[in-house]
Amino acid sequence: MKLIELDTVNSTNTWSLEHFEDLEDFCVVSANIQTQGKGRFGRVWVSDNCKNIYMSFVLKPEKKDYIANLTQYLSVVVSKIIEKYGVKPEIKWPNDVLVNGKKICGILCETKLFNNKIKGVVLGIGINLNMEKTELAEIDKPATALNIETDKEINKNEFLNLLLSEFEKGYKQVTEEGFLSISAEYKKRTNFLGKKFLIQQKDGAQKQEILIKKLNDDGSLTVETTDGNEKIIFSGDLFT
Repeated sequence: MKLIELDTVNSTNTWSLEHFEDLEDFCVVSANIQTQGKGRFGRVWVSDNCKNIYMSFVLKPEKKDYIANLTQYLSVVVSKIIEKYGVKPEIKWPNDVLVNGKKICGILCETKLFNNKIKGVVLGIGINLNMEKTELAEIDKPATALNIETDKEINKNEFLNLLLSEFEKGYKQVTEEGFLSISAEYKKRTNFLGKKFLIQQKDGAQKQEILIKKLNDDGSLTVETTDGNEKIIFSGDLFT
């Protein structure tokens, strides 16, 4: 695994996509500051604190059937590392990591295409390790940081090394077997089954009320809509 460390960049995902052909498989791009940090649905990820983690995995697996499950795999990996600090995280489908109902980690997967064929993905992640309460208050959604939850400053390099090591352990298996290889670890960190949520499936789309019935073997959800019909949801953002 090669680690490229940048000082300031617009976005590690954007930079990685621009340099995708020149980067080797399993390369990791990390930055101290992002000037245009990205979240899902075009949202902004606040990225001006160099004590936090902003990074992207450049992944070019031979088998591409299960690329969609890599974000869920990464949410499990991050949760395992956070647990080492005595904090109990929770995964909000599909891949947000929360602590006490507040977001501590966001994940964004972007696909690299060539002639309409998938070449690989860039898997970006932002983790709030060290933040002041005043910084968190400026974020437009409930957010927290690991230092707030543990009441001590977090060593960024130590956390990063644990994260990279844990990610590498199961990466090959998840690319070969998909969600089933992480299903048990994922499910035990969730709390959404049998509950009602609003879901937004596209940027700007209207939210719909759903009841989550089942987490499927491919990582998707079986839900019941307000008209009593069941359908399968492969992507979206859940709101309480």
